Amino acid sequence: MLYFDHCASTPPYEQVIRTVSELMKLHYANAGALHRAGTEAMKLAERARAAVASGFGAKPHEVVFTSGGTESNNLALKGLLIGPSRRTGKHLITTAIEHASVYNTAKQLERLGVDVTFVPADETGRVSVRDVEAALRPETVLVSVMHVNNETGAIQPIEAIGQMLKAYPQTRFHVDGVQAVGKIPFDWQTAGVDLYSASSHKFRGPKGAGFLLVREGTPLEPLLTGGGQEDGIRSGTLNLPGIVGTAQALRLALESREERYRRMHALRRMLIDQIGEIPELVLNAAGGEEESAPHVVNASYPGMRPEVLVHMLEEHGILVSTQSACSSKSLKPSRVLLGMGLNESRASGSIRISLGDEHTEEDINLLAERLKTVVSKLKPLERS
Repeated sequence: MLYFDHCASTPPYEQVIRTVSELMKLHYANAGALHRAGTEAMKLAERARAAVASGFGAKPHEVVFTSGGTESNNLALKGLLIGPSRRTGKHLITTAIEHASVYNTAKQLERLGVDVTFVPADETGRVSVRDVEAALRPETVLVSVMHVNNETGAIQPIEAIGQMLKAYPQTRFHVDGVQAVGKIPFDWQTAGVDLYSASSHKFRGPKGAGFLLVREGTPLEPLLTGGGQEDGIRSGTLNLPGIVGTAQALRLALESREERYRRMHALRRMLIDQIGEIPELVLNAAGGEEESAPHVVNASYPGMRPEVLVHMLEEHGILVSTQSACSSKSLKPSRVLLGMGLNESRASGSIRISLGDEHTEEDINLLAERLKTVVSKLKPLERS
C-alpha cells in the first residue's frame, strides 16, 4: 500500500519513536514537581524549547507548547480577540481558504460579536496582499493568513503581508504554518509575523503535540487556565514525550529540508505532468516552485464524487484523500476550492495527493498508472 496522505499525517521518524518511548519509560515524572525527577523532566522540556526556538530564530520564551495545530490556531485567534486586545477593536481579517481550525474559529468569534472579513483567493489559490490591506480598519486586531494551503499546497505571500502590516502597528499577524514547517523556508525574525502555529505530526513527529510561536510583547488571553504552565498562556501538565519528540522531529526535518525540497518538487512536477495526460482530471492551483509547496497536488474529476475515486484507488493499493482530513467525511464541495472561485462541480470532485520523504520516481509512476486505470473504469459512471 502506497501512502500519499502526508498532509493529513506523516509517519514519525524512527529516532523520534525511540525517543518518545524512552521518555515514557524513564521520565514519567511531572515536570512541575519539585523533586529531582521533576526537575530533570523540566530540564528536558526547556532544552526542547530552546531547540525549537533555534530552528526559527526565535527566543525560547516565545515558544508555547500546545497539543497541535488546532489548539495553536484557537489560542492565537481567541487569545487576541477575547483578551486584552479586545478593548482596542473587534475586527478580524482572515481568508476563505483557511484550515477549519481557523475558519470555524473565526465563524465562532463572529457569532460572539467579532466582525470578520473573509478575503477570497484567486484561481491559483493565492490571496492578494492588496485585498488584505483593503480590508484593514482602525479597529482590526488581527490578520490571520495560512502559510501553505492544506488542500492545494498554494503558498500565501505571508512575508509581503507581514511587511505591509508594519505600517499598521495596532494589528497583529497570525500565520497557520502547519503545512509549511520543515518543507519551505520561514524566518521568524524577518517575516513580520507575531504568531505562528505548528503541529508535530505534520513533520514526522508525534501526534497530540505542537507549538505556537508568540512574539515577545504580544498579549494573549489563555484558553486553558489552571496551574499556570507555559508562562500562564497554556496551563496543563507538560507532555514531555510529545515536547521532546517535537523538538527532535523539527531538527531532523530542518536539517534535510533543502534536499527534500528539491527532490519532492521534482516528484511533484513529474506527477503533475502525468495527471495532465488524463483528460478527465483538472489540476487545481498547480503553480511552480514559487507558488506551491513541494508536497501537494490537487486535482478534480468534475461530475464524479471524490470518495468513489479515493476508494477505488485504495483497492489498487494507493491511499489519497479528499479535501482536508478534518473535512474528508463531509459530502459538501470543498470550501477552499469554492473560495478560489471554482465552480461547484469542480469543487465537489477534488482529491488531494500529498507526498512524503519515502516516495520515489517509481512510486509516482505507479500512482499515475493506477490513477489512469481507475479513471478509465469510472468514466462510464461519470453522468450516472
